[in-house]
Amino acid sequence: MEIPHEFRDAALLELALTHASCAGTRDNERLEYLGDAALDLIVADDLYLHAPQAPEGLLTELKSNVVSRKTLARAALELGLQERAQIGGGLSGRALPCSVLANLYEAVLGAVYLDAGFDGARAFAERTLAEPLADARAARANENPKQRFQHIAQVRFTTLPRYELVAERGHAHARAFLVRAHVHERAFPSAWGRTRKEAEGLAAEEALFVLDAEDGDGSAVA
Repeated sequence: MEIPHEFRDAALLELALTHASCAGTRDNERLEYLGDAALDLIVADDLYLHAPQAPEGLLTELKSNVVSRKTLARAALELGLQERAQIGGGLSGRALPCSVLANLYEAVLGAVYLDAGFDGARAFAERTLAEPLADARAARANENPKQRFQHIAQVRFTTLPRYELVAERGHAHARAFLVRAHVHERAFPSAWGRTRKEAEGLAAEEALFVLDAEDGDGSAVA
């Protein structure tokens, strides 16, 4: 993939590709710093828009997957930054580690930001990280209610939820289970299911509904 941005100031790209291991007086570390900050905001904004009900803890987890060294290093390789980078010292002539590749990506993003503003940086990131962003959105969309509730319980309450079997009814071939979710001493509305597993999932959905409603009201979660 070619770098999906035509620089008005070609010197910015040259600087972004100049690693600190070179002997020159200027390198890409400041651009890397800028790109790192811009990328955090771009990805946070994308996930905020595409996962409107996701709690802060889950958004943070999804963002960390998108901006991880491994993800950025892969993007750098796809852009061919390793071949274009100016590398010195012991790094010259060998495959670059993930950390250096990720830094190159962030530096180029920082250069795009200076060259074309935030909209240009956003377009660059959305093009070059399209797959990781799509995976993050899909992870949110496909998330199991029990998994999401467990994540929230760990983040907010530093404990795992438990599920109480409140009642059973019916015969062996047509049973129903009433289950209620708990976190610490707090109990959430119960839910019926055709199996205990299904009832636990529906009980988790009831708990999420309550917590999401509290978030919307700005209430503190007890």
